[in-house]
Amino acid sequence: MSRVEATRSEVQRLLRAAPFRPFALILENGDRVVIGHPENIAFDPVLTEDEKGWDEFYAISGKLRWFSTFHAVTSVALLDRADVDQQVK
Repeated sequence: MSRVEATRSEVQRLLRAAPFRPFALILENGDRVVIGHPENIAFDPVLTEDEKGWDEFYAISGKLRWFSTFHAVTSVALLDRADVDQQVK
């Protein structure tokens, strides 16, 4: 399994978790994309590595709208609710 596939799988796991816990995607340029609610990120979970767009995602983080790829994600970190409230201001 490639790093990108592992990242996508981890994000899918976190989105299905009950109760949902906020998390951040840390990008290679140092930016943090905070996912405070499961509906704040969108990607096609059934695309495979052979299909165009399989590594792309869209996210809403505070007032920012992100379009990026899972290739740019270096890590995924769980956050406390207080961290989310502070990040999105």
